[in-house]
Amino acid sequence: MTETVLGWWGVPLAILGGAIRASTPYLFVSLGECLTEKSGRINLGLEGNLVLGAMAAYAVSYLSGSPWLGVLAAGGTGLCLGLVHAWICSHPKVNDIAVGIAMMLFGVGLAFFLGKPYIQPTAPHLPAIAFGAWSDMAQVRAALEVNVLFLLGVLIAPLLKWGLVSTRWGMMVRTVGDSQDAAEALGFPVNTVRACATMAGGFLAGVGGSVLSLYYPGSWNEGLSSGQGLIAVALVVFARWEPLRCLYAALLFGGASALGPALQSVGFTAVITYLMPHLMF
Repeated sequence: MTETVLGWWGVPLAILGGAIRASTPYLFVSLGECLTEKSGRINLGLEGNLVLGAMAAYAVSYLSGSPWLGVLAAGGTGLCLGLVHAWICSHPKVNDIAVGIAMMLFGVGLAFFLGKPYIQPTAPHLPAIAFGAWSDMAQVRAALEVNVLFLLGVLIAPLLKWGLVSTRWGMMVRTVGDSQDAAEALGFPVNTVRACATMAGGFLAGVGGSVLSLYYPGSWNEGLSSGQGLIAVALVVFARWEPLRCLYAALLFGGASALGPALQSVGFTAVITYLMPHLMF
């Protein structure tokens, strides 16, 4: 009955809900990569951070009964992978991209190996804020159910932009990224700044992984990510290395992923199936 009442109005509602749910991993990974690239380093291994973070979050949440401890564990694994990436890249004649690919394979493989015992068990999930509690329609309530980490990511994006533009720390990061020679002339510790930025970026990517396993879709399996970490790295280029644009781009990608199911819910697939034979010539 509710689906009949909503009709086509359910399409933008479903896209809104999908944008909020599906954009959170993109948002955290893209913000982490944005910070990393601002320091002059590229980390293509954030897919590994994302997957390993998802596994660690689910395992710790299941073992401890606290999803927030799972989020911290996810961030910690991402930070450790970022530390290893930064340490390797601090050596001369080391290629960032090659190291990133190696770290991605390492993180994904480690997650698959350690995560096999946690495919079947059910772990406690992250809480959500019910902004749609005012409605009697289940679709409205589901679409307006917002994960707390999404709100945290929305807060981090402008804070990161402000920090990069208006603080001495941000000036150091941007100077190191723009010109290593200028940074060294000013006395900035180039390797330390890049290591801190890479570690912070890895931490954010790990937290993004916890959203996948503890909220949406809310389980752990080996096909959980579907390459979202790599897409989020490309999303940074699309956003022109601006944290706020990363937020907008993540919402765009999240909404696009929900477009197909939203149209199918109102029978759009059946319409296309009927029209295709008449459109072919």
